[in-house]
Amino acid sequence: MPKTQTTIDQLIHERKSVRKYKENVVIPHEEIQTLLQKAITAPSSSNMQPWRFIVIEDQQVKKELRVIANNQEQVETSSAIIAVLGDLEMYKNAEKIYDANYEQKFMPRELADLMIKNSLSLYGNLPQETMKNIVHFDAGLISMQIMLLAKDMGYDTVPMGGFDKVKFAEKFNLLPNEVPILLIAIGEAAAPAYGSSRLPLEQIVRYI
Repeated sequence: MPKTQTTIDQLIHERKSVRKYKENVVIPHEEIQTLLQKAITAPSSSNMQPWRFIVIEDQQVKKELRVIANNQEQVETSSAIIAVLGDLEMYKNAEKIYDANYEQKFMPRELADLMIKNSLSLYGNLPQETMKNIVHFDAGLISMQIMLLAKDMGYDTVPMGGFDKVKFAEKFNLLPNEVPILLIAIGEAAAPAYGSSRLPLEQIVRYI
């Protein structure tokens, strides 16, 4: 039998990419913290959690960021920009992650030790291009959670991949192992987002 519409169904359909924001709206730090705390429940490759964030709220910094983000208005007018980064050395946290899994009784010690060994061996020997693909994939998973959670909290968002990543890394002093992936503007909509069509399922799905 068909299910009735759930909250997640509503959020998926109500979330739109908003580019016009009410200026001078401040989102309390506690709400940003709550949003990100919930978002990091997202899955990731071997649970390595390669995402890192810079939350940009300072108006002058946002104005400067707009210059390297293709002059997109929402960079400056939104309440904050959540920059999603990827850590190419996330596997170095394997021991910390799997020790915690053991301590919280999510897995036996033997399995935790095996996962630590395998993670260090696998990810520590992958080419950088492969690592970039992995952290980009995982960043996509958590970014979608951020946007849906923001909508549930009453805020709108828009993801932006169009920015100068080299200049961003220089401006924000990123470490050599950190790669900028996505900017997410968050705030209160000043105008509704445009609707957007989708290709018909029969054009994009095959059942075998």
